[in-house]
Amino acid sequence: MKIFWYDTLDSTNSEASRRIEKFDNLSVIAAMCQTAGRGQRGNKWLTQSGENLTFSIILKFQEGDIPASRQMDITALTTVVLREFLRARGIHAVIKWPNDIYAGDRKLCGILIENSLTGEWISSSVIGIGLNVNQTAFDPSIVNPTSIRRLTGESYNVRDLLEQFCEAFSSRLPELGSDSLWEEYATGLYRQGEEHEFTDCATAETVRGTIKGVRRDGRLIFTLTGGESRYYSFKEINYII
Repeated sequence: MKIFWYDTLDSTNSEASRRIEKFDNLSVIAAMCQTAGRGQRGNKWLTQSGENLTFSIILKFQEGDIPASRQMDITALTTVVLREFLRARGIHAVIKWPNDIYAGDRKLCGILIENSLTGEWISSSVIGIGLNVNQTAFDPSIVNPTSIRRLTGESYNVRDLLEQFCEAFSSRLPELGSDSLWEEYATGLYRQGEEHEFTDCATAETVRGTIKGVRRDGRLIFTLTGGESRYYSFKEINYII
């Protein structure tokens, strides 16, 4: 994996998408500062310059490699590698469905994956990752953030940390789409097997129940207190934290 470092970019995902034809497969675009970082649901990703990791990985596929219906396999790979990478550094990381990384009830990492399709197949994927590393003070508008430094008490060289992550990612890449990797994703979920309250976005009602796992199409398997099973897609249910 070849890493391209920039002092400042609007967004590493935007840069990767703009120049995807010029970048090779497994190129990594990283920025010390993002001026217009993007997260899920159209949110901004706010981060202090030079303190954290903001980068995007470009994956290119051949027709027939990954069907569009299996886009969640890329999410599973990315989140499992991040969780394993952080746990190796003493952090009890979990996956907040579908693709955030939490430590306890605090957000440590956000992921934005943007896939391009050719017919029914994925042709390329831009995996944007924002990992809080050395930052300890956060904008009050950011909900429940944390960082590696907050959790370990140590400061890190972000360039070295990115190289180490890329090594971990490339070592697990051959497992993309495997049942074993998916099992790691499904069993590593935040609040898995615990009864909690959530918001059903369609009705705006508070529901109480337990996360039981995730279907291969990405839908959350949820059992209400009382026994009724429901299946939620992204943006159909929210955690109450």
